[in-house]
Amino acid sequence: MRALIPALIPLALLAACKKADNVDVASLPEVTVPELSEATMKEVTKTLSSDEFEGRAPGSAGEEKTIAYLVEKFKAAGLEPGNGESWFQDVGLVEINAKNMSNLTVTGKDGAAMNFAPSKDFVAVTYQEKPKIEVVDSEIVFVGYGVNAEAQGWNDYEGVDVKGKTVLILVNDPDFGTESLEGDFGGRAMTYFGRWTYKFEEAARQGAAAALVVHDTAPAAYGWNVVESSWTGPQFYAQSANGGSDQTMANGWVQKDAAKKLFDAAGVDMEKALADAKTKEFKAIDLGLKAGVSFENDISKKNSKNVVGIMKGAKRPDEYVLYTGHWDHLGRCTPAPDGDDICNGAVDNATGTAALVALAEGFKAQGAPDRSVVFLAVTAEESGLLGSKFYAENPIYPLSQTVGGVNMDAFSMAGPAKNLMVVGKGKSQLDAYIDIAAKVEGRVPEAEPTPEAGYYYRSDHFSFAKLGVPMVYFEGGEDLLTGGREAGKIAAEDYRKNRYHGPKDEYNKNWDWSGVMADLKLYYRVGRMLAMTEAWPNWNEGDEFKPARDKSRGGS
Repeated sequence: MRALIPALIPLALLAACKKADNVDVASLPEVTVPELSEATMKEVTKTLSSDEFEGRAPGSAGEEKTIAYLVEKFKAAGLEPGNGESWFQDVGLVEINAKNMSNLTVTGKDGAAMNFAPSKDFVAVTYQEKPKIEVVDSEIVFVGYGVNAEAQGWNDYEGVDVKGKTVLILVNDPDFGTESLEGDFGGRAMTYFGRWTYKFEEAARQGAAAALVVHDTAPAAYGWNVVESSWTGPQFYAQSANGGSDQTMANGWVQKDAAKKLFDAAGVDMEKALADAKTKEFKAIDLGLKAGVSFENDISKKNSKNVVGIMKGAKRPDEYVLYTGHWDHLGRCTPAPDGDDICNGAVDNATGTAALVALAEGFKAQGAPDRSVVFLAVTAEESGLLGSKFYAENPIYPLSQTVGGVNMDAFSMAGPAKNLMVVGKGKSQLDAYIDIAAKVEGRVPEAEPTPEAGYYYRSDHFSFAKLGVPMVYFEGGEDLLTGGREAGKIAAEDYRKNRYHGPKDEYNKNWDWSGVMADLKLYYRVGRMLAMTEAWPNWNEGDEFKPARDKSRGGS
């Protein structure tokens, strides 16, 4: 999951004939919000984030406890099993745990070697199911942002063969640092080309032996502490027929200071190279250095599970609205100074999982809506949205009949806010639903203030969006009723710096839940409106996800 957003989809409708139409805001149903249980939110969050659940790593004893507990809570909330007679959807994962990690050794033309320490200077993992990884004398090539985008006329790999080589890549995309939202890559707003997932995918397509992203806090939107805790220890990947043999041998991150030493050793002006990488005229640079790294792997196949509950619709049960939230977290991770090594994931995302239960209770209290509502607690979000990706690609309920949905990933404990932050505001016509819900609750929906962080591509809604399903993703804003924006900014920064993806994201009995419950009412309103209208949402004209929706719905 992403860190809490700093300072941090209205309808061209698909009618029965599956033609696009404009949203009739006046026709959207009024929704009464029942009493939503703060006690449930507290109980489920506290339970799931207790040490007994060991950080809820997929495939662990913590998973077994988590999914059993969720089934118990879904049953009590009045849901039915969401996969035939089963509450589960199996998600095949591979756990790869690197050990005996060597230094990253880099040699120059003169044979002099530089050694970089694991965790301190770099992190590396492999997607290949091999007991030992050895990258030996691999030439290092700086490929800028590592982007190959035909539509933008941009190819950082043009004219260079990186097969068997190690590529050094910048985080984010070439437009990072601009103020406007205009540019080949969305201007200030990060596109998927800026995500590390894309960069490793493209490096593999280019045949690279290894890929290292240069960490820089501002464009990454998180510090090295997050990289270290997230990229050490067991890593999870989707099972594949070829055991990951088409992937790079090693990929990971390197500290910016360490990268500077590489450029210096190569006699290349790093700042000039970084500036050149922002232009289409950039050409990849062979640094004249060779990299070597080795490590061993413990490999095991895991059968993790998405947990699926459903409330069947009273009038149109074959039309589906989704609520999603990921139940997993990092398990055991880099210890805190006091020795605590359990990443409990209380905010991220025991709160969002608790919201699934509390919302199901609310739907039961108000009675079944017209459409069916699916409550989906997914696995392996922290490993690259694997559980939601698996469901989206292997849906229990057809995506063509899935109206849209609401994703919940980490509630803010900073207290009630005047605003709410909508990630991807302006992308889809579901904005109308958010606008109405916010107005009723006296809230002001605002676009995320840091689109350069790429939050739209960093949680489970993205898995559905890229296959065409409109999903909304919003959270409580930072314009707090007490203390305003400054207080909200301080609270968000404190979480990112001291708890996000670390052992201190723990349940706190002194939390102020008033803001959480105010946000929960918004999630209820939006989902209930979707479940009570006859409208079919679509993406706005020109949005990257609209063609997939039009194709799935047969629209023009």
